[in-house]
Amino acid sequence: MTFPHLANIFIYPIKSLDRIAAPQATILESGALEHDREWALIDHKGLFVNGKRNPKIHLLRSSFNTDLGTLCLKVQGTEQKVTFQIEQEQTALESWLSDYFDFPVKFLQNTITGFPDDTKASGPTVISTATLEAVASWFPELSAEEIRLRLRANLEIGGVEAFWEDQLFAQAGDCIQFQVGEVILEGIYPCQRCVVPTRDSLTGITYPNFQKIFSAKRQETLPSWVNREYFNHFYRLSVNTKVSPSEVGKILRKGDEIKILGMTSTRR
Repeated sequence: MTFPHLANIFIYPIKSLDRIAAPQATILESGALEHDREWALIDHKGLFVNGKRNPKIHLLRSSFNTDLGTLCLKVQGTEQKVTFQIEQEQTALESWLSDYFDFPVKFLQNTITGFPDDTKASGPTVISTATLEAVASWFPELSAEEIRLRLRANLEIGGVEAFWEDQLFAQAGDCIQFQVGEVILEGIYPCQRCVVPTRDSLTGITYPNFQKIFSAKRQETLPSWVNREYFNHFYRLSVNTKVSPSEVGKILRKGDEIKILGMTSTRR
């Protein structure tokens, strides 16, 4: 397809753990995608156990059965593998996680809002395939797939040039509405990246000077037409979104055409 379209949909059922590629996704009341970040690992202080705070999470592989009722966990590079029925075996699951991280861990679920990284713009995050390929070219040892795994965006746009998604945000207080199939999304701002993209998605090993290289290249390749209001630094990539209540229950489908509708105010 040579027109803007939804090339991939990725759901991350457990915050900070592995993704699921989906053919479609339903919009929740919060604006999030159904099942995205539906579960989270919480420590005894009530803080997320995630890649920002604990690199050990990179070694934990996760997979689900079809209805997301059965969770399989495996420790990367070992033969250690366990399976849990989430609803019936939550206590055993929490015990295993606590042993793995060496501190108490709770396994929490929120089917209404999930556990978004950005509560002000809790819609799906957006990036283009061409952008992933461009960023991979900045790091000779890394593939576009590895960059995809590090950046963990929900929606991937095909049929466009690199950094096309930088059209999907405006100045503070405004947003860019764009339509994906039957769903209208609102682009809010470029995502400020954390320490996670600097690390190998499977091993957690840090790529030397990743953030410095990334920021320099991002500044160098930033399209001239981009609104620079949010770029107090250039370690920003992909677009955070919001979703109007009118879109709740609508479905995003892989292959959906994408159209930019125009700017509107978020002051409501």
